[in-house]
Amino acid sequence: MNDKLAIFEDYKIRRIYDEKTETWYFSVVDIIRALLQQADFQAARNYWKVLKNRLKNEGSETVTKCNRLKLSAEDGKMRLTDVASPEILLRLIQSVPSPKAEPIKLWLAKVGYERMQDMTDPARSLDRARDYWQQHGRSEKWIQQRMMGQETRNKLTDYWKDHDIKKESEFAILTNIIHQEWAGVAVKEHKKLKGLETQNLRDHMSEAELIFTALAELSTRQIAETIEATGMPENKVAGKKGGGIARKARLELEEKTGRSVVTGENFLPPGKKKLK
Repeated sequence: MNDKLAIFEDYKIRRIYDEKTETWYFSVVDIIRALLQQADFQAARNYWKVLKNRLKNEGSETVTKCNRLKLSAEDGKMRLTDVASPEILLRLIQSVPSPKAEPIKLWLAKVGYERMQDMTDPARSLDRARDYWQQHGRSEKWIQQRMMGQETRNKLTDYWKDHDIKKESEFAILTNIIHQEWAGVAVKEHKKLKGLETQNLRDHMSEAELIFTALAELSTRQIAETIEATGMPENKVAGKKGGGIARKARLELEEKTGRSVVTGENFLPPGKKKLK
């Protein structure tokens, strides 16, 4: 077996790959933590403990199909951890009320089979994500930009993980620096402008916002690679420079069109439009 961290919206998800069964197994408590958007690991662990007992009492097979494998803990030691395959996790997610349920399902479809099960048909996971967005009324152009932007984002976070960026708070800080530089507003302020609460900001961006976000993160990664940025101080510098490149392009476009790139537009369903 070999292990590798995955990232869902800056939450680290521990996973381990079983070469015999060609299956990724993910830490259940890490998935729970991302579902709850819970910064406190112990709180997520307690939630899973209660949920696991309830499911056992209900006779659910979901819990019995969870395995216990050794994964690296925060103290660096290998400890037995509840893990589950993507199929089992998809069932488990149904038991956790969370607005992140659907995004995590899409994420699992993308990374759960990552080049292992989808190797003979790599378009399969992409098709699942595309179908979801089509069902929610997204245009083909928007979907293409969203998927391109996610790939760009993944490459950047992979670089950060390999260069001494480990904590969720560090990922969030760097992400916010880049966003503030290119958009002129922080991530939190951008979400407020769109009337979002727990929703994923990128899922509610316009085509232009997605493009400029991708440009900022692509520029950041290439600058970081060029200067071999390691750790927070150096990656902050790369983030500001990368975001600055996208900001210049944004300002030039706004000057030519007379329209703001950063908008309050969103894809919220009727009845959940912008907060007053």
